This record gives sequence, C-alpha cells and structure tokens, in this order.
Amino acid sequence: MPMTREELAAAYAAPGRHYHNLSHIRDCLAALARVDSLSAAERETLTEAIWWHDAVYDPTRRDNEERSAELAEQHVRTELREEVGRLIRLTMTHDVSAGDRLGAILISIDLSILGSDPARYDAYAAAIRREFSHVNEDDYRIGRARVLSRFAAREVIFPDPDFAAMYDQQARANLARELAALGGGA
Repeated sequence: MPMTREELAAAYAAPGRHYHNLSHIRDCLAALARVDSLSAAERETLTEAIWWHDAVYDPTRRDNEERSAELAEQHVRTELREEVGRLIRLTMTHDVSAGDRLGAILISIDLSILGSDPARYDAYAAAIRREFSHVNEDDYRIGRARVLSRFAAREVIFPDPDFAAMYDQQARANLARELAALGGGA
C-alpha cells in the first residue's frame, strides 16, 4: 500500500529532526515553484524527489539517502520510480553530471539554504548541530568543517546556473563565516 503524504509528513515530524523536517520540504517545494520552464512530468518528478529525499533520516547512519531512495521507489508511481530514486541518490554527494538538468535543479534546491541570509543560515547551522547532539563538540567541529570546506572549495556550489547566480556569493560568505566560527577547518 502506498504511503500517503500525511504519513510521509509524519516521518518529517519525528523527534530529533531540527532541520531535516517538514519546513525543509516546504522550503524546497517553494524553491521548485520558482523554477520556470519545467514540463508537468519534470515538475512531478522533482516534487516527488523533494518529498522523499530525506524521508529516512538518522544522523547516526550514513545510508539515509539510499534508504530514502529505496522507500521512494516502493511508493511513487511506477513510471517515476527510477528517476526519483536516481535524483535522491544524488543528495549523497551533491555531485551532478554535466547536462543533468533535473539533478542540477534538485541539488541546487537542496543546497539553497547555504545561500540564505545570515540569520537564516545561522538558524540552519544551529539546527544541524542539534541533529548531531550525539557527537561531542570537538568531533562535531572537525566533521562539520570538513563538510563545509568541501562545499567552499567547489568551483560551483549550485549546479543550476539560475541558483548559482542567486545564491553563490552569499553561500560562500556564510560558509566562510561558519568555518571561521568552527576554528578554520579540518
């Protein structure tokens, strides 16, 4: 039996989800609504990928994206399963091949929080820290700095050119500010 949107929304309301929650999904869907020139099929595929991309989220595990993709493949319409699963799996690394338009859009949407205004970014960073409250402060600082440094070192953070134009400069400022607060990196 397919999982309903209500059941999926309930998964995002689980305890311990301070950032990877329903607000994140709503923000991603709002960003998708601002993307022009998508066919109805592309918009539906991206909508499903957004809804399912963090359906499974346990910060103590490293296979959340794979488990979310597998869950999506069990519940989305048959003709969307393969592409929705593929898109969700891209969120493991946030790497997108050249010419992968839908992948570029999804990854840019998922990362758009990095380019938000400083207060919103700081709230996001604090929410991520709460999700990783099981990790001691020193280890968290090292791990978080490693992740942020990888994004900061990329030539392109947002693979979709429209998102890059809109968010890249602010994202780099936010990343630099958080890296400095973490002690400069790993």
